[in-house]
Amino acid sequence: MTFETVSTNTAFGGVQGVYKHHSTATGTDMTFSVYVPPHAPGAKLPVVWYLSGLTCTHANVTEKGEFRRACSELGLIFVAPDTSPRGEGVPDDSDGAYDFGLGAGFYVNALVEPFAEHYRMRGYIESELPQLVAAHFPVDMERQGIMGHSMGGHGALTLSLRDPGKYKATSAFAPIVSPLNCPWGEKALGGYLGPDREIWAEYDACALIATGARLPDLLVDQGEADNFLAEQLKTHLLVEACAAAGQKATIRMQPGYDHSYYFISTFMADHLAWHAARLKA
Repeated sequence: MTFETVSTNTAFGGVQGVYKHHSTATGTDMTFSVYVPPHAPGAKLPVVWYLSGLTCTHANVTEKGEFRRACSELGLIFVAPDTSPRGEGVPDDSDGAYDFGLGAGFYVNALVEPFAEHYRMRGYIESELPQLVAAHFPVDMERQGIMGHSMGGHGALTLSLRDPGKYKATSAFAPIVSPLNCPWGEKALGGYLGPDREIWAEYDACALIATGARLPDLLVDQGEADNFLAEQLKTHLLVEACAAAGQKATIRMQPGYDHSYYFISTFMADHLAWHAARLKA
């Protein structure tokens, strides 16, 4: 498996790296970032996967997420993949819209052509990238956490709910909680998966919880001033789904905060401490 170091920088005593490899899942080159905190030689560290939102690459959280100090203090490896395949021959939205195609893989395995060949972000995140990271970095794969923002929050929730026990901690910033019930989700799931809404339900956190999927615990922060809250994110649906199912969850509405990395970076250290408490228990 090809593996190339794009860049490394020392930060808070650890190493922030950016890496590239050829993915068999997507059939494209994929770029991701990894922060490895200072650690004793031979030590294996817990890992937190961070899934980004629409229009993002690995770089958004790497540059704006303000996670390195907390990861250094807590001893957490932090991995940030891209949000979609990219490169020559990878299809995009026919109108060049931001909410489908490049930068908008929605963490699904697409079934509809021409997207089915390359848009296989679910398989990439579930299987291929973890194997690659485990081979090249000092991760303890028995201690994994996952978090994400917006579309990536949807990804983190659904990946964790579909694979109980794999992730010891799950959290999200402003997640799309029910793609079945919002314009972003209907466009993406319809475009990638086709018209069968029963297939869509595999990628809907509220639907998964309603049909019996459970997490040990869940942390969600949502800004009250987020301009996507009412139409796209609909946090109240997750509150209702968790309450109806008895799913343990802390879902916090944060006054004054919007959808940006100013919001994410404010609560990042809090989320990482929450993950560390569960990954080191």
